[in-house]
Amino acid sequence: MIYKKDANFPYPVLTNTSNSYASSQFILDVELHENVHHYQFDFNYEIDSEFMNNLLKNRQAIPILIIQSKDNKFFKLDLSQRSIKLLKSRISISSRTSIQLHIQSIEDISFRRNEDLSIFYEKFKDEIVVPKHSILGYSNVVMFEGSTTKPLELFEKKLNPDLKSAIKIELSHETIVIQYRNEEFQFNNLPKSNTLNNPYVYTGMHMALQRFIVNNGEDNESVDLLEIDPPANPLDLKLYHLMRKKMVEELSIDTIDEVIYAISDRMIEKYTSVVKGLISSGN
Repeated sequence: MIYKKDANFPYPVLTNTSNSYASSQFILDVELHENVHHYQFDFNYEIDSEFMNNLLKNRQAIPILIIQSKDNKFFKLDLSQRSIKLLKSRISISSRTSIQLHIQSIEDISFRRNEDLSIFYEKFKDEIVVPKHSILGYSNVVMFEGSTTKPLELFEKKLNPDLKSAIKIELSHETIVIQYRNEEFQFNNLPKSNTLNNPYVYTGMHMALQRFIVNNGEDNESVDLLEIDPPANPLDLKLYHLMRKKMVEELSIDTIDEVIYAISDRMIEKYTSVVKGLISSGN
């Protein structure tokens, strides 16, 4: 379980709000990344207790990462481990996901040499023995409000009756602009009109990624996203963060379509499904 409020234990427990320890910092920081098939949780934690850190180093206790969403997952970690990668089929990420790190004893733990406790325990800490498989500490709770990266947020739609073509796609300083000569071309009178615009979205993303390579690659052929600094151009910066969020490490002229697939959450499949649905319903 995840502790979101102070809990009562019959022995001292290290938490960020506990009075049991003289210094009770246990800070967890998590970043969530995803691509088409995987979620990746990158994390760091800081424990301000030498006693607790020694228990972990000596393998008398282990860190356990808990991910609470539509279901609960528990992961026993190696001491140096700072990342977990999971198939999306193994975990459901809801619109509100909580993550917490626990420290659990793997043998009976005597607090006789725990010099980090508050002065309250000084006279009787020799008597404190915490049983095997007990919680020794728990971190803050990290909350995720679901995925915030959506390709359509890169786009701006405009109606321009003066266009000499049915649609026009161009790149502004901050967005990919889709202009329509006629409002009907946006499919606003049909269900799932946003999805029906996916071919335009795909074309716009292809154009934007080509320009990204020109702006940020040394040879106009490819970009190593792990090596470059975040771009100064606002649209390039949005694309950079989106690609890194989806764990894309390299972009090249030859892999633009693969990258669009990775960052756009099955755009063409969704379009095809909607079209088939409209055909079967007689629309």
